Amino acid sequence: MTVRAITTSTLKTLKNSVIGNPAAKLALAQDTALIQLLVNCLNHPPTSYADTQGSHNDIRIESAHVIASISYGSEAALVSLIHANALHAFLLALSNMKPHDPVQLKYALARGLRVLSTAIAEVVGPSQLGLRTWSPDLRSEAKVALNYLFEFDCLNIFLPLLADPSSQTSVAIAQLISTTVRSEAHRNAVVEWLPPAERSKEIKGRRGWEKKEMVNSSSLARQGGWVVRLLVNFLQKKDIKLQEAALGAISSLAMENTVVATTLTRAWSDVVDTPLNMILNLTKSRSTDVQLTASLCAAHVLRANAIHHPDYSAALNVIHVVNRVLSSSSETPLNKIKTCYTLYHLVKDDKKLCREVYERGTLEKVVLLAKHITPLERTSEWEEDEPESTLALREATLTVIAAISLFDDNIRREVTDDLHLIPTIQVSLSHKNIGIRHAACTCLRALSRAVSIIRTNIVDSKIGMELFAIFKKEDEDPRVTYAALNTICNLVIDFSPLRPKLLDQGLLPRLMQLLASDDVSMRVGALWAMRNTLRTSDPSTRQTVMTHLCWPRLVTLCNDSSPAIQEQAMSILRNLAEDEEGVDYVFESIDTEILANCITSGLESSNEDVTHHTACFLANIANGTREEQDFIFAHAHIIHAMHDCMTDAKSNTRCPLISCILTLVQSNVRRKHELTEAGIISTLRHMCDWTAGVSVSMSPGGRHPRIHMDDDKEAAKLARSVLDILESNIEDLM
Repeated sequence: MTVRAITTSTLKTLKNSVIGNPAAKLALAQDTALIQLLVNCLNHPPTSYADTQGSHNDIRIESAHVIASISYGSEAALVSLIHANALHAFLLALSNMKPHDPVQLKYALARGLRVLSTAIAEVVGPSQLGLRTWSPDLRSEAKVALNYLFEFDCLNIFLPLLADPSSQTSVAIAQLISTTVRSEAHRNAVVEWLPPAERSKEIKGRRGWEKKEMVNSSSLARQGGWVVRLLVNFLQKKDIKLQEAALGAISSLAMENTVVATTLTRAWSDVVDTPLNMILNLTKSRSTDVQLTASLCAAHVLRANAIHHPDYSAALNVIHVVNRVLSSSSETPLNKIKTCYTLYHLVKDDKKLCREVYERGTLEKVVLLAKHITPLERTSEWEEDEPESTLALREATLTVIAAISLFDDNIRREVTDDLHLIPTIQVSLSHKNIGIRHAACTCLRALSRAVSIIRTNIVDSKIGMELFAIFKKEDEDPRVTYAALNTICNLVIDFSPLRPKLLDQGLLPRLMQLLASDDVSMRVGALWAMRNTLRTSDPSTRQTVMTHLCWPRLVTLCNDSSPAIQEQAMSILRNLAEDEEGVDYVFESIDTEILANCITSGLESSNEDVTHHTACFLANIANGTREEQDFIFAHAHIIHAMHDCMTDAKSNTRCPLISCILTLVQSNVRRKHELTEAGIISTLRHMCDWTAGVSVSMSPGGRHPRIHMDDDKEAAKLARSVLDILESNIEDLM
């Protein structure tokens, strides 16, 4: 693509040529000299022509429009713009704006910054509307660029424009916040930012000994910070574009941000209603775009605030909008995609809300939509001809179905037996689109949490083995592999008929490949699958698993730097020692000193899941032979670690520890001396002398939160049983 001279006319022609034309975008992206020239024009338009200042501004405006046009949809173009330092050029141009500069120029620069920043943020992720795939090199460069955008000096340039007299410019900056804030660090940077005038007030009002964070946090607690206050003020305007942009920005800032979400649910002195009620009222707007953005915003506020004050009645406003859009035959695919992800953010990991949308018919609407847009006949023509919007909608529907189905067997049964979704999932598993395959694997993982569905639908349809084939593909996208791995963890559990088949067809070699991954989550998943394979397994299965995993590697994993890895390793030991034969196998395979150190390390972990599985492993050892029981007493550091863990851990860890002691004293009551020396007997007595509400923890400031006896009645019963045995045999001991 050749541009002989940079003029307003040539730039307009260039802009029109690339809009909706991927080939033209690619050609322009490959012309690095022209890209650099366009970027330079943002601040230094050509001066070789006898043009007026007005025409110079026109060139800057048109250059900004061209850069915005090529920012999206072409990886090569985005790479060229990053290399040309276009983000810095936009910020520099905005920082040098003069009061007499035209409004159109400021808007064009703000819009260009928004479009380019959004494209960069989409590469960094997480994506706001489904999975995307980018080259690792581009993602690395995009991370650097996005972090630069949220540096303090850069925020000082574009955030003040949120209060610009021009609503167009305010909208562009609000949209920038909405689409680029995707991490906690960036969210906090925007929320905590103050304009210079307010910043100086904070500094003057601060006493000498106060830290900066203390002042800012109190300011945030009042009304969520300057940016949030201004965005809430925009909600009261009659400008629909401004309302929609403000809702999107608040949504991004409130996502998983309890401080912001809480302030939005409280009354503000200068606002007639709580910000949350204002947001909920906008879910009834005449504009569908405003309805959807308000619904997403409300979903994020409600979920971030749910930790302290769950408000399930307010969620009904969002559910009403979702049901309306999903039921409409006139709504666009894009609006339905947005609706599905709004629903996903509302119900994700919340059992009660999942039940609510199930009972209100929302789940049925999503499932019927997924089936409607998914032909069951697999043809190459089908995959080639499908519009991108249909692919994205199928991914969205399967993703939200998975979230709704995660907790309840009745919901899972509705999906498989009444709504017959398995064939839709099955055909989606082999689709060429990565997002659809990933969503199908995630959906199957949720359904496979039900024993009856594994034994019937998954086995009968052969979908389990089809998923296993995807899982074994070494060239599969890692995100799809990980989603399939999570499903495999369910398919190898003891009640699954598929466990022996999967073992015979190469499960363990594939798990060992994934265990060598650099991705901690993938390693955890591989160990989890082995852990489930070992649960209530026979000696042959144990030996097969350990032949691949190897005992030295298991010991190393017990001491891994990642608590999640440690948890799975200790759980594997626990499952290996589920019966006396298994306990013997462990002692035959691991040196006792090494084993003792692993146990002590597990009990002393600050991670509750690690201590829990270690305690259960010890309880299994106590069911072994007298020699294996003596192993515990032969290592005083184990006994002392048990005592410390009993005083600090939660009930689900304390119970197996006391159960272990009960088994030990039942086998040999003469162990009372060792238990007394370690302080365990006195701790057990203290646990029995409880009244409701009295704290059990004898270690203030210990590793775990203090536990009240109301939560620990089972542990108290076990403690009483231990003491009864010891006291009934007191004469023998003397």
